Amino acid sequence: MPAPRLNRVAVLVLEGAKPLDVGIPAQVFTTRASMPYEVRVCGAAPGLVTGGDGLAYSVAHGLDALEWAEIVFVPGYRFPDREDPPGNVVGALLGAHERGARLAAISTGAFALAATGLLDGRRATTHWHYTRALAARYPRVQVDENVLFVDEGSVLTSAGAASGIDLCLHIVRGDLGVAASNHAARRLVAAPYRSGGQAQYVPRSVPEPLGERFAVTREWALHRLGEPLTLDELARQAGVSARTFSRRFAEETGYTPMQWVLRARLDLARELLERSQRSVEQIAADVGLGTGANLRTHFQQILGTTPSEYRRTFTRGT
Repeated sequence: MPAPRLNRVAVLVLEGAKPLDVGIPAQVFTTRASMPYEVRVCGAAPGLVTGGDGLAYSVAHGLDALEWAEIVFVPGYRFPDREDPPGNVVGALLGAHERGARLAAISTGAFALAATGLLDGRRATTHWHYTRALAARYPRVQVDENVLFVDEGSVLTSAGAASGIDLCLHIVRGDLGVAASNHAARRLVAAPYRSGGQAQYVPRSVPEPLGERFAVTREWALHRLGEPLTLDELARQAGVSARTFSRRFAEETGYTPMQWVLRARLDLARELLERSQRSVEQIAADVGLGTGANLRTHFQQILGTTPSEYRRTFTRGT
């Protein structure tokens, strides 16, 4: 049996590229049995690229890698608001997009995507420190400073370095399913899912013990998704009032507590659809959604598909 074709990922390193921003997609998508991707790190030309924070990168590929790639990542770089990327870089990004590649920016890499005009009229984000500069330099871009990442289909943008992990896991989840995304998150010791709509940072400080308590509460709930879970019960487990719990929970996750529980149940249902042959009715009961009809309704409303179609899409080797 021939080996499955790998998904092709290019990481475009520009002058002043930030180390974490470069390393995140390179590590998440590195070829391994559980991650069927092939990664090429490239620059405007092969050779040495001066990076940010005292590092440099020796890249084996030039812009020809963008002709090969199906996903192109543009990591953040220093001083993105001072001048546009070189014309040949902008042209290569446009050419990759025209051939059907997805373009994904981490942090200030959004400035390079904006220079192509592909973000005009679309929502986008970048590191919170640069959101105003992005909006001023590219006024046709709908800059959202209060999110971790934005998926506009063929162009995706994310905030600071850590949210680049969220964006990469979001892409893996769409390409390979929840099981693969959760596996990658465990390998990275990262949160398996944070809402793209979660605020980048909350100006008002949240006491650290409360944040830790909420993390424990979420973990507690994940092990009880098949049981009835109410707002009062979650708040009681966290040791705060329901009102305080609702407000702080939304600040931390981007969802109300019960929205988060519903999506956690859907994620568990997706994983069971990917990995087991249980019926839709059985899975609905296992994840706390009661009936197959209820599961189908939420699947359609939130994921835009049916459990059966989802299973057909993500069942491998059958």
